[in-house]
Amino acid sequence: MADKKKLKRDTIITHAGRDPQRYAGLINTPVFRGSTVLFPDVESYEARDPGNYKVMRYGIYGTPTAFALEEAVAQLEGGHAAVALPSGLAAIAAALAAFVKTGDHILVADSVYGPTRNFCDRRLKPFGVEVEYYDPLIAGGIAKLIRPNTTLVFCETPGSLTFEIQDIPAIAAAAHAKAIPVLADNTWGTPYFFRSFERGVDVSIHAGTKYIAGHSDTLMGLIVTNEQYWLKVRKAVADYGYCVSPDDCFLALRGLRTIGARMQHQQQSAVKIARWMQSRPEVLRVIYPALEDNPGHALWKRDFTGAASLFGVILRPVPWEAVGAMINALELFGIGSSWGGFESLAIRADPARVRTATKWNPGGPLIRLHIGLEDPDDLIADLERGLSHLRQAS
Repeated sequence: MADKKKLKRDTIITHAGRDPQRYAGLINTPVFRGSTVLFPDVESYEARDPGNYKVMRYGIYGTPTAFALEEAVAQLEGGHAAVALPSGLAAIAAALAAFVKTGDHILVADSVYGPTRNFCDRRLKPFGVEVEYYDPLIAGGIAKLIRPNTTLVFCETPGSLTFEIQDIPAIAAAAHAKAIPVLADNTWGTPYFFRSFERGVDVSIHAGTKYIAGHSDTLMGLIVTNEQYWLKVRKAVADYGYCVSPDDCFLALRGLRTIGARMQHQQQSAVKIARWMQSRPEVLRVIYPALEDNPGHALWKRDFTGAASLFGVILRPVPWEAVGAMINALELFGIGSSWGGFESLAIRADPARVRTATKWNPGGPLIRLHIGLEDPDDLIADLERGLSHLRQAS
């Protein structure tokens, strides 16, 4: 039997979460649909362990299909255990809710995903939780913001839309000195490119909708925890009644099997396109941690093993309408929410509207690009077409 702790990541994503001999030799764990689980007698039914979330006892707690996905993701990331939820936002909400009550104070990076901020402002604050947004570049300085009633630090690296790389080990050291857990949205890094537990994260959150599922056809959230916080988080998920379709778990697990090949290919294309965009006179700068001149490059190189294919491009000052004309002219880039699938996407964004702890004033309008599996030369030609429309509309 191979030592799972010594396996390389590509081997893990190929083998984790499957047991062919258990299912008549089938390579993939079958789709198990069901709600009621029958027990052989009254005694075994009444003796079922409510804290054992890896044993079939009722469909809401998962089936072997969900257990297989959860096992594979947890093993890839190096966590103790994982739980699947119906969306990335559901995973964020449940993870936060597990650690807060009225009167608590939490620290949340100012660069977080917009719906994370909405949940904090619209749901936690009205219930008496004080939410303080902090500069994502604060590093160990976060120690000065920790209070006696602080119950968690929430990170997202890189930041949503603005791509700041946080110094997670420094933040974790400061938080752990006060016995405070560190939660992190690891959707961009994924379990493949960022092993969060080795960097001090206690609870890692993913929108599995994106790179894990990888095909823009599945909504999925995942929370991975260390052993210390597993039951705390898992009970919160159960209390909210979250559960996931086994069909979606099957699709997410199938997507996970190719996450390495997809992300490595997409990274190569993204770096090529990002560098091409840097050379364009219409572009002020590209914000992508994988680029050597990016402010967060050193931290990214230290903590990550690769870069997702999502990055920002700050254009030189042009009318907002001209940016729209550029994106509308693109033929290979779709316009839509989410990212991490096989297709390329482009949107314009204005992070300044939501920042409160820090100011966002990059000097020009921002577009966000997701690079898919298309040939990068074709995508560059498409962007050239878009930039010509930008010039005409400016």
